[in-house]
Amino acid sequence: MLRVGIDVGGTFTDLVGVDDAGRVSLAKSASTPADPSIGVMDGLVLLAAELGTDVAALLADTGVIVHGTTVATNALLERKGAKVGMLTTSGHRDVIEMREGLKDDRYNLRMAPPVPLVPRARRLDVTERMRFDGSVETPLSKASAEAAIRRLGAASVGAVAVCYLHSYRDPRHERETRKLLARLLPDAYVSLSSEVLAQIKEYERFCTTVVNAYVGPVLGRYLGSLGSRLRKAGYQGDVLIMQSHGGVATIADSVRLAAGAVLSGPAGGIAGSRHASRLLGEGNLITFDMGGTSTDIALLEGGEPHLTGDKAVGASKVALPSIDIHTLGAGGGSIARVDAGGILHVGPESAGAVPGPACYGRGGAAATVTDANLVLGLLDPDGFLGGRARLEPAAAQTAVEGVAAQLGLGLLPAAEGIHRVVNTNMAEGIRLVSVRRGADPRRFTLLSFGGAAGLHITEVARMLEITRVVVPRVASVLSAWGMLATDLRYEFVRTHVGEAGQVGAGRLRKLFAEMETEGRKRLGASFAGQVDVRRSVDMRYGEQTFRSRCRSTGWTWRRRVSWTRWSSASTSATRSSIPTAPPGRTWSWSTCEPR
Repeated sequence: MLRVGIDVGGTFTDLVGVDDAGRVSLAKSASTPADPSIGVMDGLVLLAAELGTDVAALLADTGVIVHGTTVATNALLERKGAKVGMLTTSGHRDVIEMREGLKDDRYNLRMAPPVPLVPRARRLDVTERMRFDGSVETPLSKASAEAAIRRLGAASVGAVAVCYLHSYRDPRHERETRKLLARLLPDAYVSLSSEVLAQIKEYERFCTTVVNAYVGPVLGRYLGSLGSRLRKAGYQGDVLIMQSHGGVATIADSVRLAAGAVLSGPAGGIAGSRHASRLLGEGNLITFDMGGTSTDIALLEGGEPHLTGDKAVGASKVALPSIDIHTLGAGGGSIARVDAGGILHVGPESAGAVPGPACYGRGGAAATVTDANLVLGLLDPDGFLGGRARLEPAAAQTAVEGVAAQLGLGLLPAAEGIHRVVNTNMAEGIRLVSVRRGADPRRFTLLSFGGAAGLHITEVARMLEITRVVVPRVASVLSAWGMLATDLRYEFVRTHVGEAGQVGAGRLRKLFAEMETEGRKRLGASFAGQVDVRRSVDMRYGEQTFRSRCRSTGWTWRRRVSWTRWSSASTSATRSSIPTAPPGRTWSWSTCEPR
């Protein structure tokens, strides 16, 4: 039986098939942005040809398909998601607009605030109030909720985010509202904050819930289209979707928690890097994934990537656990331009799959990184895509000559300038994920993959004084290959407010046991005996703000740690990796929602 990994990128769709004997087959097709499932089916045709069979026979012999997709990511970045309405506790409709009282560039007084995914006219108050301890202060007014739902129906919303204050402590009001929505707006996609992120901090929870409602219908339509095409082609097996945290989930769970797939594509590359780390016997890796549209960079220490619950995608916060990946607008399709001051820039604009770089011969006219590489002789025009496509050197030269004329340079110096600028941008991106985290990139191995990475990786390594570079044989499709080395995985989060010395080990064990029971139930009986449970906690010092700064000492600490055991007689956890608390400080969970 085959296992097939599929990674849909901005320019190409990569496919990898692995049989029971470990034999690997590769295929790469052009992505089809209008409907990515078309590119997937085209890729299956090529993969079948590589194996000397047809699509029907290929799918009949396939036991599982693991798929990474950028559909949710693109819907969020391009603002092409569903028309969303929001129901929230009376007086809190502006939480997602006020954000945390900060902006990305806090010293830029003229910086306009980001536009929320839900305009104020569709953010409606509902009479209800849950207190911070889970007790009811104001019962849910069904009349108020029904009136708000009818207003959203009149606005023709396709999705509804239900975000009530303190629902992470008691979700009954949100669940009652879902019943009303099922009756009054039966066709709407419904997202409850208590199910998306049962965690303290209202802005993060509200914003993540809105993102979930925004991308859920789009992802659902795409996965429905893909499933339909696969069934018509004869596939009867499972389709698992890559998640932002590095695991996979079923289609149903991926649609329900669509915000968990906003980094689906890049996470596949990290999954492949984890597996490569084990094969290499090298735990400290910097992953360098350069495709046609962007470059994704991450840090692996001890063979494991860093997880974060504080990820921003575009202007939107997604507080679900995800791999900490830094994305640059630097890829093979990145467009070179000269500004009014005569300065050369490369990216973040990309020619994408359509029309693509000028040398693709699909109507593109702008000079791109791929065009520059062709002019410099780094690409064989007759060997592109394994010889299935021929690049057009004349078109590449014409495009680069336009940049050269603006710079007052010859053809080759201009092409070299494009190459050097994009390398510098990517080297700075690596410094961002390493040096700023206190890691010296010189003690790491640079793992290069993605269709364009091999043309740039050695020069980037020289800039960073990195002495070891690894380019896997499956580098051009490593993200798809890595998806086959992942596990079915779910992340569960609970918030409990209290001081460490008072909570005690018994209460913590109970919280963990509840989440473990939910996880095993979600996995199903078929996975009994094969479940790996990892426990971790996020804590803070007493009097420390939720932004991780202890105001009285100026000391900053925030990290997710593996849980071992809790010492109720002490004010700190027993794991040695946790720093000793300053005098007069105790461990506690952060709290920032109003009481």
